[in-house]
Amino acid sequence: MTSEHPAAEHRPLTTGAERRALVTGATAGIGAAFARRLAADGWHLVLVARDVARLDESAAELTGRYGRQVETIPADLSTDDGCARIERRLADGSPIDLLVNNAGISLNTPFLRSTVEDEARLLRLNVHAVMRLTLAALRPMTERRNGTVINVSSVAGFGAVMPGSTYSASKAWVTNFSESVGQSARPFGVRVMALCPGYTRTEFHDRAGINMSKTPEWMWLQADDVVDEALRDLRKGKMVSVPGWRYKLAVAGLRHAPRGLLHRVSRDTRGRIGREES
Repeated sequence: MTSEHPAAEHRPLTTGAERRALVTGATAGIGAAFARRLAADGWHLVLVARDVARLDESAAELTGRYGRQVETIPADLSTDDGCARIERRLADGSPIDLLVNNAGISLNTPFLRSTVEDEARLLRLNVHAVMRLTLAALRPMTERRNGTVINVSSVAGFGAVMPGSTYSASKAWVTNFSESVGQSARPFGVRVMALCPGYTRTEFHDRAGINMSKTPEWMWLQADDVVDEALRDLRKGKMVSVPGWRYKLAVAGLRHAPRGLLHRVSRDTRGRIGREES
């Protein structure tokens, strides 16, 4: 069992005038909320996303409002070339003190109706890119004995609550991976944390074509609140952050409820393929 290192766990985020964070999926949702919060806290930024126009717009807004240096790198992290481009940035140039792996996708298609191409793209972005960028970031961080990685996972990763969807499986990997790697990085003064939000008001579901109109209002979180709680949990030394009391309760239920009960109460239309479609 890994020994505890309280000084490494509870030290504040990197201090100094040249703190720099790299955020993927940085032009919308939780990624954009991280960028705003970090810029307001005095961090310089490296923003990564596919859309060049939105990257430039975000950079101009953050620089104008907060006076921070904002570098942009357009990259599709579901491709080897896109990952390699960010790996090079993590290895070279100004050191990255904080990596936020936020980019990810879901599919509005049950597995039995999906394609190899779509499922492979989900795995490349949600799993493969997270692994590659985390490894690229941790090497210089452990050499410096300072740094932080936040991998954005999901409450969905704690149980198979979306029948037919492989999104929850990919996020289960992210959470488990982050906890495991976090234990090995801790003795070097480096922290790795999985951020596991529930439903959050972003463009995420719209982009996937998932109709969320019947989701009760009380279940939604705001992206800025998710980031606030994530940073609080990071300062407390947590390896897994679940924002919002309602989702903390949900995770407790997912971890301890009988699997049969979870299967009976699961309600996700992506997996409901009727007999007439079989």
